[in-house]
Amino acid sequence: MKLPFHLAAAATTILLAASVMAQSDTSTSAPRFGTWGFDLSGKDGSVKPGDDFFKFANGGYLERTRIPEDLVRFGNFDVLTILSENRVHEILDEALRQPTEATAKISGFYAAFMDEAKVEQLGAQPLAAELAKVKAAASREQLAAMMGNPASMCRSLFGPGISADAKDPSRYAVYIGSGGLGMPDKDYYLKPAFAETKAKYLTYVKDLLELIGWDSPSAAASQIVAFETRLAEASWERAELRDRDKTYNPMTPAELAAYAPGFDFAGLLDSRGLAKLPKLIVDDNTAFPKKSAIFAATPLATLQAWMAFGIADTAAPYLSKALVAANFGFHAKTLSGQPAQRARWKRGVMLVNEALGEAVGQIYVARYFPAASKRQMLELVNNVRTVLAERINRLDWMGEATKMAAQQKLASFTVKIGYPDEWRDYSKLVVVPDDLYGNLIRSGQFSWQRELDRLDKPVDRKEWGMPPQKVNAYYNPSFNEIVFPAAILQPPFFDPQADPAVNYGGIGGVIAHEISHGFDDQGRKSNGDGVLKDWWTSADSDNFNARAERLGSQYESIEIMPGEHINGKLTMGENIGDMGGLTLALDAYQASLHGAPAPVLDGVTGVQRVFFGWAQVWRQKSRDEALRKQIHTDPHSPAAARVNGVLRNIDAWYSAFNVQPGDKLYVKPADRVHIW
Repeated sequence: MKLPFHLAAAATTILLAASVMAQSDTSTSAPRFGTWGFDLSGKDGSVKPGDDFFKFANGGYLERTRIPEDLVRFGNFDVLTILSENRVHEILDEALRQPTEATAKISGFYAAFMDEAKVEQLGAQPLAAELAKVKAAASREQLAAMMGNPASMCRSLFGPGISADAKDPSRYAVYIGSGGLGMPDKDYYLKPAFAETKAKYLTYVKDLLELIGWDSPSAAASQIVAFETRLAEASWERAELRDRDKTYNPMTPAELAAYAPGFDFAGLLDSRGLAKLPKLIVDDNTAFPKKSAIFAATPLATLQAWMAFGIADTAAPYLSKALVAANFGFHAKTLSGQPAQRARWKRGVMLVNEALGEAVGQIYVARYFPAASKRQMLELVNNVRTVLAERINRLDWMGEATKMAAQQKLASFTVKIGYPDEWRDYSKLVVVPDDLYGNLIRSGQFSWQRELDRLDKPVDRKEWGMPPQKVNAYYNPSFNEIVFPAAILQPPFFDPQADPAVNYGGIGGVIAHEISHGFDDQGRKSNGDGVLKDWWTSADSDNFNARAERLGSQYESIEIMPGEHINGKLTMGENIGDMGGLTLALDAYQASLHGAPAPVLDGVTGVQRVFFGWAQVWRQKSRDEALRKQIHTDPHSPAAARVNGVLRNIDAWYSAFNVQPGDKLYVKPADRVHIW
């Protein structure tokens, strides 16, 4: 599905699963946790640390915390997301009250969204022209061209995007992947456990078609869901889509057309401004001929209804109350269990952050990100890199040639902290304060044109994949870089006033997590220059894979909810990142002591505080529906597993908390997995 805003795939590994919704708290002040950085009141002393460390450290918090009605989960990431949202809300309100040339675009976009009366008056009218074109299409070729139009909210069966070429990251390349599903994953169409959800999806499709006045909505809805079910059968598993070797398949447009006949790729690419493209890189290549054949065999009327529904589904959050309610009812309530819609201002903040993220971020950083935080972060990053270099040298399963290449890669890491050195230029984006839908369309055009304009230019390595006000972090393998936006550099992740051990367990673990992504099952495939290239000896690669498979088996044994186990292959990269994250954070803390004994605070040792800091970062409650969705769609393991699944493999945890055989998390020393 083509979204209103396009972001080039710069960040292939993201620390968090999804953007979260805010509660009613309007504070713009950073939170504090206990007297030395950890919330002791959040513990549950009735739980043995060796049975469930996540609950031991967070059980009191979990017991007393209620997820707000407009959230699907709540924890410390959410606390900071709410804080960031409140701060941006303040910035936008101020821009409305005291408009300036510098804030005209962000205030104009926000004002257009907040003019609910006008949005209600227009109803579905903004979609009329595009729906008429779909209805008037006389051929599949015309529909394929519409899918490529950047001035459209049309759902596309195949979607091109521009990012650094994985095998030549100094240049941009066009990637193309397949899609077409309106539900989160193929499992929702094919697995009996999701039969009820699929039935509700059918009702939602029908309801949305009725709201836009499409002919025979019930029959069309059935045809649409049947069509998407066929697409689901042809789709790759999410774990397959993680494989950077399998998803690098260069072809010429002519070769793609011959490989996957039945779909007009030339029309799609021409509509996208890519008519003379010499090469493109096909992601899920074996799905292309199957989906092209399904497209060619599906009646034109069904394809038209599918595209009309896709337009309405994408646009619904920005239209009248009836369309907003229908969209919320399925995508938020049914799929994630969210009871109540978020306040309009919160949705407006999210929209402006998506459309004009760095324009907002420039103001955010000036107000809320002290220079001292950047200096302290650089010190922490250097400490983590030092201990990883030492660990690489000590590895007993890796040969000298691979160690040398690993050290070169580690030394080549780029570190970005807080905000970009150069801010994105939005001067060519036209924002009209009373034209919400037009702003959405123009924003999509602007984003695509920006990518198109740089296609034949050197890659911009200064670019960021997310704005400073985003509570997140990422590793980009093509740039071999780790990136930490300003908004995550606050308690409980990073607190200059907290005990160092807690900071090492918090932001230190996050730093080490992202560095470890450079050496996880997919990040390890790029060398120090970011080139997708095998720099491992076959023996070392076999040793790594054997350890990774053991780790995957451990996670697959974890039952998160009845009948729902973690997908070890889908979550492999993040699990390795977590393992490396906490292991390296603990090493870095101990190195920071320079041989001096760590102080004991409230009866808690330094090593224990590192583990508490890690556990506190991940404390979170989720609604069952959201948790189930995460298990099937998210490369990150659920919160409890990000604590318990890691600790059971770290020898120091056993001695720190006297974990013994018979405890539920106990793993025999010979069975513990150590990679980095």
